[in-house]
Amino acid sequence: MTVFGGEFGSDGVYRFPVRVYFEDTDFSTNVYHAAYLKFFERARTEFLRALGIHHFELIAGGQAFAIREMTISYDSPAHIDDLLEIATEMTEVGRARMVLRQTLVRDGEIICRAGVVAVLLNEKGRPVRLPARLRGLLDRD
Repeated sequence: MTVFGGEFGSDGVYRFPVRVYFEDTDFSTNVYHAAYLKFFERARTEFLRALGIHHFELIAGGQAFAIREMTISYDSPAHIDDLLEIATEMTEVGRARMVLRQTLVRDGEIICRAGVVAVLLNEKGRPVRLPARLRGLLDRD
């Protein structure tokens, strides 16, 4: 399924293209470290959207995903005008959380990687069980 330029491969990994713009870089034309967070967030949002999970529907139901934990390793810098691809894959689905692995690739080389734990919260900021519909969409085995 293709959504906003991204798609699931036959391996179940969602791939999303990202172009590096001037606004993403620092004075050295390298991508500023915080810009990678935006890249990964966009890819996660499109990953969920491709699964039929939309943030506005969650919010209307008094729920939202929040990032509980994120680790990032920067292996090589990205530069202005680079065309990158973010691979997003689910590694675990729990009662109230999902764990994802994201890799940022340029020309077949991994240049940055992230591990993400997202938790579904209610309006009071407390974890809530993933509804069966969401679990079914997220559990891709």
